[in-house]
Amino acid sequence: MDDRTELSGFLKSRRARLRPEDVGLRDYGGARRVEGLRREELARLAGVSVAHYTRLEQGKGDSVSDEVLDAVGAALRLDADELAYLHRIARRPMPCTGATVSEVSAGFRHLLESFVMTPALVVGRHTQIVGWNRLAVAVFGDFPALPQNRRTFSHLLFTEPYLRELHRTGWERAAREHVGHLRVLLGRYRGDSGLAAHIDHMRDLSADFARMWAEHPVARVRSRTYVLHHPVVGELTMHGELIALPDEPSCSGLDLFAAEPGSASEQALRELGSR
Repeated sequence: MDDRTELSGFLKSRRARLRPEDVGLRDYGGARRVEGLRREELARLAGVSVAHYTRLEQGKGDSVSDEVLDAVGAALRLDADELAYLHRIARRPMPCTGATVSEVSAGFRHLLESFVMTPALVVGRHTQIVGWNRLAVAVFGDFPALPQNRRTFSHLLFTEPYLRELHRTGWERAAREHVGHLRVLLGRYRGDSGLAAHIDHMRDLSADFARMWAEHPVARVRSRTYVLHHPVVGELTMHGELIALPDEPSCSGLDLFAAEPGSASEQALRELGSR
């Protein structure tokens, strides 16, 4: 994965989604040679020279100031996650410190199992699932039986039919959210060759992943709600929270799920936990 190509592709994708009328420019009609705004129009909105913006869109961002990146981000109407990503990928990557983790400590495993009504997972920075409790397996399937190199959220969502069936009509949204978060991780862990290799592997492995990746989604996973269709307990509405683990740089977070108190879904979780 080439850094210049990534920066160039991201900027072009965001320029392509804007129309002159979206940003207060007059559209004089006629065929436009490019989808969305022209480079000249974007540069004018950002208050930078066309040559300056063109160099940035060619992937040459090392010498661009934070102020210029902010101005370009504003012109492109980037949200907070997208703007943070732009700042990260425009800079030369620093060596990525911290080894990836393949499993959690015994103490952490005890903590996970203490969540008796909460499916809990520890997720590595390559989306690998490195820790879990029994209830997470009961809800999301027997992912511990998968080979370690395929025990990732990417593989589960894009190559395992049972997880697609678990989400059903919600699969597209869940998969796109995952790809957007994976791009956030790519910006956060610049220089991590293992993460870049994982993304390249998934692009080759799954046409759906490649399609979504080419659209350049960028969005950090936060709170979300899934309506799952469990083969044992039926419909299950789960609220998820990904909690950062700042003292563990090899992990991207602790993923916790819960049902609304007193709901049928909570009763279903209780039933699964008692099996």
